[in-house]
Amino acid sequence: MMATELVKKIETGGSSSGQRRSDRLSSASSTQSSANALISRARQGSKSSLGSLLEQYRNYLVVLAATQIEKRLQPRVSPSDVVQETMLRAHKNFAQFRGTTESELLAWLRQILVNNLARFVEQHVLAARRDVRREVSIERLGAALEQSTIQLAALVPAQGKSPSMAVQQREEAVVLADRLAQLPDDYREVLVLRNLQGLPFEEVAGRIGRSVGATRMLWLRAIDKLRTIYRKDESSGG
Repeated sequence: MMATELVKKIETGGSSSGQRRSDRLSSASSTQSSANALISRARQGSKSSLGSLLEQYRNYLVVLAATQIEKRLQPRVSPSDVVQETMLRAHKNFAQFRGTTESELLAWLRQILVNNLARFVEQHVLAARRDVRREVSIERLGAALEQSTIQLAALVPAQGKSPSMAVQQREEAVVLADRLAQLPDDYREVLVLRNLQGLPFEEVAGRIGRSVGATRMLWLRAIDKLRTIYRKDESSGG
């Protein structure tokens, strides 16, 4: 629901949404082909291709990690630190990856991220509470991360509901994450809390230390800025 809300806000920003959607799908297809070619070269042992390949997904993983780390834990557990460890492990263990497509690579990276999130939370939080029963569940983290992945993908407008379109939406989520990374920190945070975590404005306001009215205005400005980035990227062929 929150994802659909943001899609509508972005798409109502102009009159040529059909053409923009078509251009976006064409661009995504080209990007996917490029990623698959990098995967092929990386599997053949090209270290430079592997480095370039993994770096493409840094913003995507940071956004997903941010949705799973509660605000009170972020001083101890940084999404960037978790993702950096994920990148290192993916680079070290790439020989274990058996897929050939971007969607398979994303699933593999998400699993590494889940394992790292569980370890970081246990190490930095539960270690200081040894009298508390272990609460970290990789299965629960995995399910929550998968839901965030779906929410992130759903923020990208798409033409149809077919399985192939659902897969392409998930891959376009990588592009959206790169665009979210271009936003100021407060804009990105309010979109993550409101649209990816699905929190009501009252709770978002409490998290970011603003009034509900100011939070709504911040959210609208964030949407407008994201819409501007979309227009700029699409006009330049990005």
